[in-house]
Amino acid sequence: MNFWKSLFETDKNPTKGEALHFKIFELFVVIFVLKYAWQWGPYIQQIGEVVLPLGIAQYVDVSFMFEHNISLINAGLISIFALFGFFRVLPKYSYLITLGLFHLHYVSRFSLGEISHGSNFIGTSLLALALALFFFNDDPVRRQRFTMGFIFFFFGLGYTSAAVSKLIGTGLTWPSGEHLWLWIAERSVDVSSSTGSFTPNAIQEWVLEYKFLGTLSLAFGLIAEFFGFLFWFDKTRPYIATALIAMHFGVYFTMNIMFDVYIYELLIIGYPWARLIDQYLDLDKNPILAKTYDWSVKFA
Repeated sequence: MNFWKSLFETDKNPTKGEALHFKIFELFVVIFVLKYAWQWGPYIQQIGEVVLPLGIAQYVDVSFMFEHNISLINAGLISIFALFGFFRVLPKYSYLITLGLFHLHYVSRFSLGEISHGSNFIGTSLLALALALFFFNDDPVRRQRFTMGFIFFFFGLGYTSAAVSKLIGTGLTWPSGEHLWLWIAERSVDVSSSTGSFTPNAIQEWVLEYKFLGTLSLAFGLIAEFFGFLFWFDKTRPYIATALIAMHFGVYFTMNIMFDVYIYELLIIGYPWARLIDQYLDLDKNPILAKTYDWSVKFA
């Protein structure tokens, strides 16, 4: 019981900093929902058939999305209902509708056998917002705390599950530097295919020359993921967020794979910004911040 109280902060008094921080987070999610909607929309029109059915595509033929600009129409509908959700038009249902349309967009875009991980955080966050608005439409404080608690729990569970999956699949030898050599080589093929050439950066050269550096890099990543459950606790959240951000940068420097959205969201949710806003920024005396806060309350 105390765990759930801690996760959802049910005993904490609401503050202006909390409300403003939540609206900033919600804006971030909506911006990336719109970004993916219009990034995937034109691409879907180039797909000819479903190779790997995902999600709802396992039960419904989504090939209708590939023709007659239907994916572009869907992108427009996603945009409309996402903005409806943000500005609290049809508040109970707008994000739920957005979520359904966004899922259809996702399974259509990645129906060729390639599965994207980069947008998973945004999808999970949209799910949290949709459930919160549906169940706590008339209570902004409970809505905010349910959303953030939901995200803290499933992000922490997701990272820890990733580490456990690696250990189950490969065992304690997963962090071997030789594995990183193999993955760098495989990644070089992908980069060469898209750009015509591959030149390892300084860190990749060090890893390829010194096996123990690759082992240390992978071990750090595995440990950081394994302790992802520390996201569930307020006191440890900033530390695990920092470790996970460092892990994602490590993936970028060693593998040329950038999970930038993960880093942005970890920066937003992993640190006590609400507390810092309340402590150091006087929302009542600062006209710009006061106006921003009033705006966030208007569409709470």
